[in-house]
Amino acid sequence: MAKTKTQFVCSECGGTSPKWQGKCPHCNAWNTLEETLEPSAAAGGHRYAPLAASTPVRTLSEIEARELPRLPTGLEEFDRVLGGGLVAGGVVLIGGDPGIGKSTLLLQALVSMSGAARVLYVTGEESAEQVALRARRLGVTSDNVDLLAEIRLESIQAALSEQKPAVAVIDSIQTVYSGELTAAPGSVSQVRECAAQLTRYAKQTGIPIVMIGHVTKDGTLAGPRVLEHIVDTVLYFEGDTHSSFRLVRAFKNRYGAVNELGVFAMTDRGLRGVANPSALFLSQHAQQVSGSCVMATQEGTRPLLVEIQALVDSAHAPNPKRLTVGLEGNRLAMLLAVLHRHAGVATYDQDVFVNAVGGVRIAEPAADLPVLLAIMSSLRDRPLPQGMIAFGEVGLAGEIRPAPRGQERLREAAKLGFNVALVPKANAPRQPIEGLEVWAVDRLDAALERLR
Repeated sequence: MAKTKTQFVCSECGGTSPKWQGKCPHCNAWNTLEETLEPSAAAGGHRYAPLAASTPVRTLSEIEARELPRLPTGLEEFDRVLGGGLVAGGVVLIGGDPGIGKSTLLLQALVSMSGAARVLYVTGEESAEQVALRARRLGVTSDNVDLLAEIRLESIQAALSEQKPAVAVIDSIQTVYSGELTAAPGSVSQVRECAAQLTRYAKQTGIPIVMIGHVTKDGTLAGPRVLEHIVDTVLYFEGDTHSSFRLVRAFKNRYGAVNELGVFAMTDRGLRGVANPSALFLSQHAQQVSGSCVMATQEGTRPLLVEIQALVDSAHAPNPKRLTVGLEGNRLAMLLAVLHRHAGVATYDQDVFVNAVGGVRIAEPAADLPVLLAIMSSLRDRPLPQGMIAFGEVGLAGEIRPAPRGQERLREAAKLGFNVALVPKANAPRQPIEGLEVWAVDRLDAALERLR
């Protein structure tokens, strides 16, 4: 009997090594080599059909650029994240924590699209009866939704060729395996090969394919990093399982804007789009409180108003605490140093806690000014002016730098009833905005002086 040969494949770059090593020799990532069986030589290799018999070489000016038609999913927030809908031949990968609502969202989208054409749902993690039970629980059903419980790649491709659906969903890519490989389903080689063949099939036939992907304990998509490079769009499902709100964020989109955000509410009838997401991230206070500042942030093409809360208290330990929720922790330490150097406010003997309300994560530096204003409000125990919003990046020299799309942020604030805006001088509007008084500043000490 021939001896079974194994190899070690990197889960980050997909590189192979004949023996295990602590560090991948290809991408230098640590502890990423996983043992898999080598592909059988009897398989004869993989045979890929060419996309076309002969592809002529053309200059860029000869190619006609046209807008790609979109297939709406029927869920407005989902279409927003996708850039307007699904594109023919496009491949979408959506990941998220277990039980966050990925299968529910896609099942609702398929039922909504089934009114115009037949769609196919391929399930590898659940039985067909379980999927039907979920559809009945959500109150969605359709005669144009085909269901296939299968994990073998060749059988899935045969069903796609036979049914020719308008859209296909694969739930999930980690459960699919190819008979040409001896590795187990979910291994690096299987995930990479199955994703590549499904992507190639989508490009050949023009069928949009949506794949669900598992995530690791640190929140990244499981499998090789090349998986995200193969597909056209990468979406992440975010949210706390203890909260009823879910966020769908685009991290890669060849057919639309990245960092676009869709907001959903989980109900007993499935996921429903939220028309005014700014209301989710604003606390409702019966009276004015200290340590609270509303900022105008930008998520893709959508301006959002988010409340930043800060709590400054006397430290009872030699090392004061610096804790952030929804914001970058290292940036808080930098902002406190800027506050001390350029405003003369010391917090070396104070615990500082900063929180973004609603569980939203803010990564842009335009949150610097609202964070410092909330800290000063809590330190002085004095509320900020009622109906005020702020945004702006604070530099190490104490200057306040402009934020992109400042006009859209200000219009969103005026629309929701805010009447005062503390913004960088470069973001001051050329034309007055009705109902909104703009305070434009260029230094941190000048911004704090306006609030005395």
